[in-house]
Amino acid sequence: MFLSDYIPNINTVRNALDFALVFALVYVLLKLLRGTRAVPTVVGMIVLGLLYWFAVAQDLATLEFVLRSAVLYIGVAIIVLFQSEIRQALIYFGNRLRLPVALRGGRGALGETIYDEIVLAATTLASEKIGALIVVERNVGLRNFIDAGVSLDAKLSYDLLVTIFNPSTPLHDGAVVIQRERIAAASVFLPLTKNPSISRELGTRHRAAIGITEGSDAISVVVSEETGLITFVEGGAVKRNLDATQLRALLLTSLEIPVVEVKREPTKTMKESETEITIS
Repeated sequence: MFLSDYIPNINTVRNALDFALVFALVYVLLKLLRGTRAVPTVVGMIVLGLLYWFAVAQDLATLEFVLRSAVLYIGVAIIVLFQSEIRQALIYFGNRLRLPVALRGGRGALGETIYDEIVLAATTLASEKIGALIVVERNVGLRNFIDAGVSLDAKLSYDLLVTIFNPSTPLHDGAVVIQRERIAAASVFLPLTKNPSISRELGTRHRAAIGITEGSDAISVVVSEETGLITFVEGGAVKRNLDATQLRALLLTSLEIPVVEVKREPTKTMKESETEITIS
């Protein structure tokens, strides 16, 4: 047997691997673009590509010249138009490809009971129609936003969250950023989303919550000052009108906190208790 006998097999495996990697890359990119404002832009670029092909095939010199000149600026246009989507894609790949052991329990990890403080504070503020914006950092750091706010570095608690968002306190305006089990900063101002498809019913607080999740992997909890509704935002996706149970479930899933089921012994009926007493 010679090495040449194995070359066709090696080439076949290499081609299969090449095809599988390209397929996976295209699938992930399409999954990230689905439901975003980038979809109509991609469709427009495909239409321009087909139009250029038609101009070349039919020898339309003027149209071909115009479209060929536009091709030179497509690279810059893609970066400008898809900067948030590109950032989300890089964050997605970074989170999926990170070392599971070295980065397990990243900077955004919370303890099993900390999320209850967030849920309790959000429901209390919602019942009193007090506006609030709570941002939980996960793997992508928010240091540039934290430094622009009022540094606290305090232990996360229900009492502190309710106090911060009290309208009579100087820190109520802005967001609270949580790192692990501590409130890193308050009165933090976040970038607003530029997504034109966002409902006009959502105000500045909600748009800031969406904007920070579009530029990072953080999650946001918003309490509306006008309606008292609780909103959860992750990856730019908005889930509104939540109750305590729904908010708790979303936090558990997003922060990858295992649900601990408490097994309780079945309670005895009155007849069973009387029987045991009679036997004894």
